[in-house]
Amino acid sequence: MTRIIAGRWGGRRLAVPPRGTRPTTDRVREAVFSRLDHGDHLRGARVLDLFAGSGALGFEALSRGAAHATLVEADARAVGVLRSNARDLSAGADARVVKERVRPFLSRGDEPWDVILLDPPYDIAPSELAAVLAGVGERLAPDGVAVLEWASRAGAAPWPASLVPVASKAYGETAIHYARRAAPELADDADGGSVEP
Repeated sequence: MTRIIAGRWGGRRLAVPPRGTRPTTDRVREAVFSRLDHGDHLRGARVLDLFAGSGALGFEALSRGAAHATLVEADARAVGVLRSNARDLSAGADARVVKERVRPFLSRGDEPWDVILLDPPYDIAPSELAAVLAGVGERLAPDGVAVLEWASRAGAAPWPASLVPVASKAYGETAIHYARRAAPELADDADGGSVEP
């Protein structure tokens, strides 16, 4: 079990799939969402939770004021847990669970997302992660923020040119990387920086 840290569902427990997922620790989630709250990225936001697992990231975003969260997960057992957690929280129309692989999902539609949260398996192929992040760059709103949870030993996040890295921080074996949309004229030559997302 894991729990929602703060907001309208603060303290509520979430079921976790029996295997095949890596729930984000409370410490890391608190750090991520404190930063997003501080930047006022969550209030009324449309959130996309990719590789959703138990939905801890997407439901935390909803608990803290996001207007809607779409949770994308390919594993059937994890999707069952996601739907059960959404029911238990009475999330209703605020949460949409989608059983699909991430890349096909990103390739469909063109609606922008204010916050995109990614927690891919650490053993995902580099080419697959690169393709996913390229899709994220196409779907992130102009003032949006993308957050990638990744192995700290892997080094810098492989953001595409369409996304500008703005911060990274390691928490033991986990690192959190933040990025924003590149300005159109900079999309071919994006550099890192230290601006808050």
